[in-house]
Amino acid sequence: MINFGIIGAGGISQRRMIPEGFAHSDKCRLLAVMDSVPETAQAVAKKFKVPRWFDNVSDILDLSEVQAVYIASPNKFHKEQVIAAAQAGKHVLVEKPIALTVADAEAMIAACKANGVKLMVGYMMRFHAHHNRLKEMIEAGDLGQVVFGRTQLTCWYPPISGAWRQDPAAGGGGAWIDMGSHCVDLLEMWLGPISRVTALSRTLTHAYKVDDSTTVLCEFASGAQGVVEVNFNVPDEAGQNALEIRGTRGVVTADHTIGQGEGGNMTAYLFNQAGYSAAQDRSKAFILEPVNVKPVNMYRAELEYFADCIALDKAPLISGEHAVHNLKIVLAAYEAARTGSVVDV
Repeated sequence: MINFGIIGAGGISQRRMIPEGFAHSDKCRLLAVMDSVPETAQAVAKKFKVPRWFDNVSDILDLSEVQAVYIASPNKFHKEQVIAAAQAGKHVLVEKPIALTVADAEAMIAACKANGVKLMVGYMMRFHAHHNRLKEMIEAGDLGQVVFGRTQLTCWYPPISGAWRQDPAAGGGGAWIDMGSHCVDLLEMWLGPISRVTALSRTLTHAYKVDDSTTVLCEFASGAQGVVEVNFNVPDEAGQNALEIRGTRGVVTADHTIGQGEGGNMTAYLFNQAGYSAAQDRSKAFILEPVNVKPVNMYRAELEYFADCIALDKAPLISGEHAVHNLKIVLAAYEAARTGSVVDV
C-alpha cells in the first residue's frame, strides 16, 4: 500500500481522482489533501473522510508517512510544487501538461532524478480499455500499415470568473494545451512520435485570452499524417469526441472513448484488397467488428500503475521525458499557428 497526499484538492481531484481512483484502490491510501483555498481542502477532507487537510504545500510534504503526491494544481504551480515534493523525498504524479515551458519541465525532471523519486505525468486516457485494445490491434498488424490518425475532443467552456484555464499566465493556453495534449499523447501511442506540425488556433467564440478553437495537422516520424481538433465552444451533449485510425487493411473508428469516462464505442472495418478497383465498390464483404472490451476506470488504473512503479522500483512509461516531448509538440503547434508555418518538433 502506497500512502498519498494530494496537492490541489479542487477540480479533477474531487470530481474524479478521489471518488474513482483512491476510493476504490487497494494499492493506494489517501492520507491528506492540500488546497490553497482552506475551505476547499477542509470540505474535500470531510466529504471523502481523508484524515488530514492543509492549505500549505510545505505542511503536507512534512508528513513522513506520505510517500507520494498527486499534484492537480494550476499549471503555473507545477514546477515549484514538483521540485518541492522531490526535495521532500516524495514520488510525484503530476497532471498534464507537465509545465508551462520546456526549461521548467527539465528542471522538474532533474530534481526528481537528483532525489531518487519517480515522476509520472497524468495522461490517464492511455489506460482506457479501448485505447489499449487498439494499440494491440495495430501492433498485431490488423490495420496493416497505419497511414492516418485523427483525435477530437470538445466541450462547452464559457467565461468563468477566476477560471485558471482561461488565463494564459496560469494555464499556458486554452483548448489546445488543455485537451489537445491528451489527443497528441493518444496519437503517439498508436502512430509513434510526431516530427512536425502546422496549426490554426484562435479565440473564436468566448471572451477570454486563450484559444477556444484549434486544429493541428501532424506528420509522424513514420511518414503517417494526423489531425487533432479541439474546441471549448461545442455543447457538451453534442460532442462526439471522435477517433479514427486508418491503415492499408482498414479503419478503426470510435466515439466517446476520448474524454474522462470509461465508456464509448469502437468499430473495426477491415478488408484485404489486393488490386485497384476503378469502381471503388464498397458493397463487397469486409469484416465489420465491434471492438468489445471490459471497461477500465482510467483514474484508478493510472493511480495503481504509478503505485506499482513505486513498489516495484520501475520507471513509469509516462515519464517526465515523455511529457517534455508532448509539451514541445504543444508549443510547436502554438508557434505554427502564430507564424503560419510548419514547425519541427
